[in-house]
Amino acid sequence: MSTFDNPFDPSRPLNSTGCACGRHASDAEHARDAAAQMQCVPVESEGKRYENVVASAVLRAIFPQDASRRAFLQTLGASTALAAVSQFFPLATATDLFAQGGPLEKKDLKVGFIPITCATPIIMAKPMGFYEKHGLNVDVIKTAGWAVIRDKTINKEYDAAHMLSPMPIAITMGIGSNPIPYTMPAVENINGQAITLAMKHKDRRDPKSWKGFKFAVPFDFSMHNYLLRYYLAEHGIDPDQDVQIRAVPPPEMVANLRADNIDGFLGPDPMNQRAVFDGVGFIHILSKEIWDGHPCCAFAASKEFVTGMPKTYAALLKSIIDATAYAHKPENRKQIAEAIAPANYINQPVTVLEQILTGTYADGLGSVKTDPNRVDFDPFPWQSFAVWIMTQMKRWGQIKGDVDYKGVAEQVFLATDTAKLMAEVGMTPPKATTKSFSVMGKAFDPAKPEEYLASFKIKKAS
Repeated sequence: MSTFDNPFDPSRPLNSTGCACGRHASDAEHARDAAAQMQCVPVESEGKRYENVVASAVLRAIFPQDASRRAFLQTLGASTALAAVSQFFPLATATDLFAQGGPLEKKDLKVGFIPITCATPIIMAKPMGFYEKHGLNVDVIKTAGWAVIRDKTINKEYDAAHMLSPMPIAITMGIGSNPIPYTMPAVENINGQAITLAMKHKDRRDPKSWKGFKFAVPFDFSMHNYLLRYYLAEHGIDPDQDVQIRAVPPPEMVANLRADNIDGFLGPDPMNQRAVFDGVGFIHILSKEIWDGHPCCAFAASKEFVTGMPKTYAALLKSIIDATAYAHKPENRKQIAEAIAPANYINQPVTVLEQILTGTYADGLGSVKTDPNRVDFDPFPWQSFAVWIMTQMKRWGQIKGDVDYKGVAEQVFLATDTAKLMAEVGMTPPKATTKSFSVMGKAFDPAKPEEYLASFKIKKAS
């Protein structure tokens, strides 16, 4: 019997050693039976295949003779028979254990990252041994910019990558590239960004006075872009009419601020703290003051990788979630700063990274501030985050027409996978996959995205 077959089908023998489908005495007889070949199709998922293998083994043990098994199944029916067997043998547990067994499909992996603190779990998992702990040999590769990360991952030069949270959504929907099913199994960091302005603007703290400013964000499909636009619009500044917003790779932001090419940026750390360290900028506001708990960067992989290499995918995701759980603990942050500071990773002074990760930092205006939640690490990909992101994509004209908010969120943000592995590394996953939250005091209900979108006065004309 093929492992793809249904063991609760009374017409299929369990003990045949002939052909792949179990209906014929030999492969030659199977090949002549076109009707049988039509029935030999794979099950709908790898999980179902494992379930069938385990169930076949159990039924073989209970009913060594096919005749008795057929009589049992014909009397009860498949669903009742399954329930009856499950009462005496933990099929679900056995299936999980079976699925976890066996070698990884691939141990040597390449994962791309941008050298910013948002990538902390992906980066630190290399020098601190989290990949090795889960049986992987991962080469983490520093990459110049987000478009390069996207293209190298799509072209399979990278097996997976550090991406901005909106990027897997954009790739899946075909915004800015050809549509390719992509997934975001884990959030890398929450909070951890800031609006940084050039020192010459230290007396222009009111956003209403920023008309004519030139701002940088890391990428068009980024939380930085959406949060900056949101912040400006809430202060009456139209981000498409009153200011200029351009995409600048994070490693080039401080140099552009120093050269007076931009007035400020909403960017990831360590760029904000490095601008302070170099004396060329000050931190105007942390992104957590716009939306406390917002997602930023993420671990992303193609759906093809997730489904084609399920054991490797699970090991990689578990490595990153394990590293994220370690990074979540404040007492580990100084050790992490030392691990990710070298030139082949973030290439920043340890003191700069410590200020970011510990939350005790100089703001560039003569004050030392303390905020333990300046950046935090929580891997759970709330699907309501994806819905909010899509409302902003539509608000600013990146997507048009009807949007299947719930469907895309469920397809891309793999909350169920993450919840399972969070529990395995000692974290407590949420029981739900969506939640409500507020951005600058404005409540967001993920069940009513169009109402939320309609409530904004400033948005791109459709």
